Amino acid sequence: MIRVSKMKICFPLSTLTQRFSTLQATKSVIDKAAVDGELRVFIVAGEVSGDNIGSRLMSSLKNLSPLPLRFHGVGGSMMCKQGLTSLFPMEDLSVMGLWELLPHLYKFRVNLKETIDAASKFKPHVVVTVDSKGFSFRLLKELRVRYNEQHLGNSPVHFHYVAPSFWAWKGGESRLGALSEFVDHLFCILPNEERVCREHGVEATFVGHPVLEDSSEINLVRKICTPQGLSFLSKNSLPSDSTVVSVLPGSRLQEVERMLPIFSKAIKLLKDPFPKLVTLIHVASNSQVDHYIGKYLREWPVPAILVPSGSTQLKYDAFGVSQAALCTSGTVAVELQLARLPSLVAYRAHILTELFIRYKAKIPYISLPNILLDSPIIPEALFRACNPSNLALILERLLLDEEMREKQVVAAEKLAQLLHPSEGGMSKLVHYTDLDSHRYTPSNLAASTILSYAKL
Repeated sequence: MIRVSKMKICFPLSTLTQRFSTLQATKSVIDKAAVDGELRVFIVAGEVSGDNIGSRLMSSLKNLSPLPLRFHGVGGSMMCKQGLTSLFPMEDLSVMGLWELLPHLYKFRVNLKETIDAASKFKPHVVVTVDSKGFSFRLLKELRVRYNEQHLGNSPVHFHYVAPSFWAWKGGESRLGALSEFVDHLFCILPNEERVCREHGVEATFVGHPVLEDSSEINLVRKICTPQGLSFLSKNSLPSDSTVVSVLPGSRLQEVERMLPIFSKAIKLLKDPFPKLVTLIHVASNSQVDHYIGKYLREWPVPAILVPSGSTQLKYDAFGVSQAALCTSGTVAVELQLARLPSLVAYRAHILTELFIRYKAKIPYISLPNILLDSPIIPEALFRACNPSNLALILERLLLDEEMREKQVVAAEKLAQLLHPSEGGMSKLVHYTDLDSHRYTPSNLAASTILSYAKL
């Protein structure tokens, strides 16, 4: 017992310890890190889009944090440029689908154990996982179990960037509540996700879609006839009257292996109606994908130029000089929409994965612009409909039908408004620093939320 004589009030030692621990726990992330003189961030991304988000977040944390930072975890080339030494190649985690995952399960478990051990040894103040929920959620669950076993009262704060697509699957919302057991805070990239997450007991912040990072830096306008567009064509020895189509086969090796041969046959069918057809093949920042596409070009039916997606300016310049795009479903559909480039979204998977999607999905579309606008603005060729003849037919129409093209261009403005947090929503956020001195980006909002976060 500890006795305070003047007030004649007695508190058990356990109660005082608990109150002291609670007081300590309410300190912000940056206050706790200040005791160690540095902020340690363990960050994990499992695919190219996550590598992009992670690298932006790392850059924003370095800009906003008053303390030196140390990073450790798993990431790709963009995160490594920000100072991360990845535990193993990020491509080891870049697998999507049910049947597609089975051959990789053993390696997946080995990588998971290695990541858990490395995180425990690093003693981070913050753990951030980016998308790749299959790996990310298992990692955060196991880490939380380990903290409890070691009786770590002052455990790291868990953030997950990109909420799971609960709105796309039957029963998805009912499983949201379980996240609060191992995720302290979610960063949502779509409107209404924050509200639904909070209704199910999960702390969340809508920071805006990652493509807004690019739109704040790049002037997203059509550039075919501008000096910038003509310069791009000239540098690549393309006649100004070329019919240019951007081809985006995906960022994971498995999907590129499946989609690129289909795209190749579709492009071949377009050679007759468009004799001056040229393709700009966008290559994701994935060494396996880069190698595969490089080899496959020997079989490509028309002139092709490789465009590395790691260069934001080059990517959007390529979009600007293209008349249409053919892409595998993913984040790129949003990028193409905001770039005002009329597009066709395609998707094929293993038959078992496709059957699962048909059974579990509760939305009629697969591309995010169509989902958010609740309208088939972008044509989609999915599953069995994703075949060369159908793709060629839709692409030909997309290149020639001005009304069809204009609908996509007009819809871009509405989509941009949906993806950006409202001023009212932004004013509710508790930031570590005054963002008036920094331009708005999703990563700046996420970084300031991390630095100011106080775990109760």
